[in-house]
Amino acid sequence: MHADADIARRIWRAALLRRLPLWVLGALPWLSLRLLPGLLAWVAWCMWDGARLRQRVSHGWVSWLDADVPELEDSSALLIDADTPLARMQRERLLARIAERLDARTVRAIVRRHVDMGLSWLAPWLAFAAIVWFFGQQGATAKGAAPGTPAPAAKAAVVPELIVTATPPAYTGLARTEGAPRHLELPEGSKLTWCLKNPEAGQTILELSDGRTLNVGAKCAELAATESLFWRWRGARYTLKVTPDAPPQITVTQPTQMVQEFKPEAKSAAMTLTVRDDYAVRRATLHLTLARGSGENIKFTDREMPLPASNDPRVRNWARQWTLAELGMEPGDEMYFFVRAVDNAAQPHTVQSPTYTLRLPAPEQEDEEVTSAMPVLVKPQSLRSQRQIIIDTEQLIADMKATRMAASEARERSEAIAADQAQLRRRYGQFLGEESTLFGGEEEHDDDHGHAPANGQMDVLHEFGHAHDEAENATLYDEGTKKILRRALVAMWDAEKALRGITPKTALAPELKALEAIKELQQADRIYLHKTAFVPPPIKEEIRMTGDVVGAASYRREQGEAQDAIPLPLRELVTALSNEGPLPALWTRTAHDWVRERLNDDEQRLAAQRAIQDVADGCLRCRPALRAWLRAGIAQAPVILQATPRAHTPFTQAWQREHAKGDAK
Repeated sequence: MHADADIARRIWRAALLRRLPLWVLGALPWLSLRLLPGLLAWVAWCMWDGARLRQRVSHGWVSWLDADVPELEDSSALLIDADTPLARMQRERLLARIAERLDARTVRAIVRRHVDMGLSWLAPWLAFAAIVWFFGQQGATAKGAAPGTPAPAAKAAVVPELIVTATPPAYTGLARTEGAPRHLELPEGSKLTWCLKNPEAGQTILELSDGRTLNVGAKCAELAATESLFWRWRGARYTLKVTPDAPPQITVTQPTQMVQEFKPEAKSAAMTLTVRDDYAVRRATLHLTLARGSGENIKFTDREMPLPASNDPRVRNWARQWTLAELGMEPGDEMYFFVRAVDNAAQPHTVQSPTYTLRLPAPEQEDEEVTSAMPVLVKPQSLRSQRQIIIDTEQLIADMKATRMAASEARERSEAIAADQAQLRRRYGQFLGEESTLFGGEEEHDDDHGHAPANGQMDVLHEFGHAHDEAENATLYDEGTKKILRRALVAMWDAEKALRGITPKTALAPELKALEAIKELQQADRIYLHKTAFVPPPIKEEIRMTGDVVGAASYRREQGEAQDAIPLPLRELVTALSNEGPLPALWTRTAHDWVRERLNDDEQRLAAQRAIQDVADGCLRCRPALRAWLRAGIAQAPVILQATPRAHTPFTQAWQREHAKGDAK
């Protein structure tokens, strides 16, 4: 089974013995001169020569046997690969012939014909050893002639040494670093400098991942760190990760809610907040706005207060327990406040927190449904409030449970509460254009409107016609107010129907829902917006009202043309990367532009740029990786519709005809 390996081993041993004299003779001059560097160089060359000889024997011993042993009939390849039974039978016959024919003398003869002793390599090494011996003798003579004069040292090749200096921006307060090439993580806007420690080594080139190159020689190379990238020098890659400056973070811990409503007896208000930044907070201010009044008589008072700095410039903690007198709040007032912070970056970030509201309710009035959201509301003196309707309903439910109330009394009380609910519903319904009710009452239109017939003729329009406004045209309230009104009216309808049906317990839930909607209308009587200024464009007085339209831009917008999701150069590049053929011209620029535009994640962009650099170096195995990264940048690929191929053969045509005849029958 291992006969082929044994034959190859015998041929390799014979080739090794044939080349051994060369290796021994080449080492003798260096041993006699006692020069360790020369001996190490010769040993390294011998190892390289042995590896080359081993590869030559492993690839050629089969052909050597076919050329020098005619009995094998050019079938030595069967010694390595015999898959079929016939091939294995032939292989057994070859092994039998080799056992008879291939002895040690034959193996040496085969190797002698195909492997030389390599004496041609010995002459250059002997000449080099003689030159080294000659210069060594000259140095020894000069040393003997002038013992105090040191011998000149041999000039060796100078290896460039690179020094990398990273200087963060001044506002960060970070120290400048300097050292050998390494991976770095720097703030955005840092300055990176590459210098040669030994300029006499000559010029060296740095390759950046975005396709640029930097020359470092007598002058240093500089780069402003604006995005993450990597750079390559002498075959090694080093990553430069850029950390962008983060905006300040504002955290308000008190109050805990965006809208905090105090109790009427409250005397103080607490504010606690924290402002943090990655380097330093330059300025932080608290803005307070006091709102007083209702309806159209609302007055705003603004104040701005700076927040004091702490020992740590990156953090500002501030807490204060205000009294309502210090804030200037009175019952019915609202206080709005927010925090604005600015950091110390080269381009400062300004951050503003959400607006918090502190509300001190006014004393409750007798009629709680009065709201400035409906300033034209007419208030009848005899109108019951929604809260009073709920109280009466709860009392009716309690009386019906506690005593055996007569059915007539329960009906009378329930219908009385329903009438009050109907009046209140009509009061709010008029703001949505409603005039009719679900049930009759004293507010319904009477049959006799006081219009007497004239000359025996009936005025049908005045007798039966009524002018009703449309709901959308009845008021100019905003849609949010209309939605709340509709919700309240629907709940009042449900409560009224339940009360008319003598089921007050069922009416209680919609009554509470109607009260909640009315309270929401109460709280919407005041809206606070930050002041913004509008600056209109200047008017050219010299051409105003002259009719001159020269140079005036058209107000019509041109329709945008359809843009190709995948540019043509990128499609050609992706197609070329699918095989081992040549790539398009300027493909690196196309790939770098696409990766920089479409891949926003730093890690993905750096990986794609590594793939571009590897493919540019000639790596064929890296092409699928680069192709995948380029395809990953396609967010929305066009949909290509392809027709389904169909074969029209005589059989399919006959089958379709028979199928059509069967359907016709």
